[in-house]
Amino acid sequence: MELTDKTLEVLKNFASINSNIVFNESNVIKTMSEARNVLSASDLDVSFPKRFGIYDLNEFLSTLTLLDSPRLKFEDNYVVVSDGSGRSRIKYHYADTDILTTPKEDVIMPESEVSFSLDRTTLMKIKRAASVLGHNEVSVSIANNVMSLNVIDNNDNTSNAFSIDVDGKFPEGSNFNFIFNISNLKMVDGDYDVNISSKLISHFVNKETSIQYWVALEKTSTFGV
Repeated sequence: MELTDKTLEVLKNFASINSNIVFNESNVIKTMSEARNVLSASDLDVSFPKRFGIYDLNEFLSTLTLLDSPRLKFEDNYVVVSDGSGRSRIKYHYADTDILTTPKEDVIMPESEVSFSLDRTTLMKIKRAASVLGHNEVSVSIANNVMSLNVIDNNDNTSNAFSIDVDGKFPEGSNFNFIFNISNLKMVDGDYDVNISSKLISHFVNKETSIQYWVALEKTSTFGV
């Protein structure tokens, strides 16, 4: 079995959310942050033949780079990674799945009140602004019937701020300030449809691939009509 570039991209992204991961006997892969405030799922273009756990996904992915054209053969307690010639091999042991952080159930997304499109350029600008200004939160709010994303210190009204307007839908007459921690927005590069519920949960769906994310909002978020 060989891992495709698409599969490797997803795995590298999942490693940024949680180094633990459990692979199941399918082409569907899921991960969840240790704090259980970010969950992601994706279909892959390869299917794994058995259920097994990896304790340090970053280490496992780095191990694959030691060999040219790595091929994987899954045994009962470990995977054998060999190069294209078969001369070099790595035995990599599985981790006990019972000690790993993994989603036990699918997220049931409640009805959303607010939705908008988030393109890759806007997401990049938001993250860069947060880095430059030294803020760790971005809010989704409305003013004069226009929705915007705002990088600001919500505890300091005098803090420097970056704002960018986005196209979206929201209840007429509503007033909201949904707050995300920037560190939770670890998405694969791409354009997303975003839905937000006043139950303090959001859903990011990639427009080009099957990857999707459920991200919890900060408890300081507000919504009213």
